[in-house]
Amino acid sequence: MSEATAAKRPPEPDWSTMTEEELVAYREAENRWRASSAARAILGDPDPGAAIGWQEVALPGRELPVRVYRPAPGPDDTGAGLPLVLHVHGGGFVGTAAQSDWVNSHLAAQLPALVVSVEHRLLAPDSPLSAAVGDGWDVLQHVVQHAAQWGIDPARTAVFGESCGALISALAAIRAKASGLRLRAQVLVNPAVDVTETMLDYASVTKHARTPTLAVPQLQLFQRLAVPPGTDPRALSPLCAGNLNGLVPALVVVPTHDPVADHGRHYAERLRAAGTSARLSEYPGAGHAFLSMPGVAPQSGAARAEILEFLRASLTA
Repeated sequence: MSEATAAKRPPEPDWSTMTEEELVAYREAENRWRASSAARAILGDPDPGAAIGWQEVALPGRELPVRVYRPAPGPDDTGAGLPLVLHVHGGGFVGTAAQSDWVNSHLAAQLPALVVSVEHRLLAPDSPLSAAVGDGWDVLQHVVQHAAQWGIDPARTAVFGESCGALISALAAIRAKASGLRLRAQVLVNPAVDVTETMLDYASVTKHARTPTLAVPQLQLFQRLAVPPGTDPRALSPLCAGNLNGLVPALVVVPTHDPVADHGRHYAERLRAAGTSARLSEYPGAGHAFLSMPGVAPQSGAARAEILEFLRASLTA
């Protein structure tokens, strides 16, 4: 049986009544599809100028897979360490680093840079958002601390995330500043940055409550899994962070037809108010997760080019 035949996209479930068993079955089937050649028509073809492979990272108490994108050596390659882009995919309770091969391979080949995408623990009743946040931060620390092993220049590091991955990346940027880990930039694409009780209290949520790529029932499930009872949601919400001054410059990419569009807008405003450089870039007519779907979202090409330009300027300065 061919991969294209074997990997069929599962039908969309009823998010409001989904059981734990149904969640596990759905995300396994959906992630198989996202990682298959059958999905390329939507998710895009990787850049042939980057080698792509899985590696295991040894972290405290666990091993975690990462998807690594390494540019092919060029004629002017000096052997110096590459810039590092630490990427976190979107999805929250579903998703895989493989779904971002298109954008990450192009960034790796064209910056050039080493792109490391974190296959973080997905949200589930026994795996809240704090686990995924810890995975992102721990991988970032590990790669920077083992720079020679990875072939990177730790002084030229950026974080880049999409949706829930943007939340994880934003928290990593905040934590990096507090811990003295020096970054150069952060790229936050359709970020969800508020998991408190006000998560759904935004005009964009009301206006775009049921879009093809994200709807309120999915956000409600995400919130339930992200912050179980007894968890302080403010600690997991970059929008609620008390101190956003002195962070590395941010590019906040917001598709206008997205329930969480106002999350990104408000976060960019808060960054600017705190004195942190933040470029808010809106893509009219684009929906949530558009950057991962170049086959159906024409705005994705321009967004990828903008991210490339921003990171090149930040990492080569």
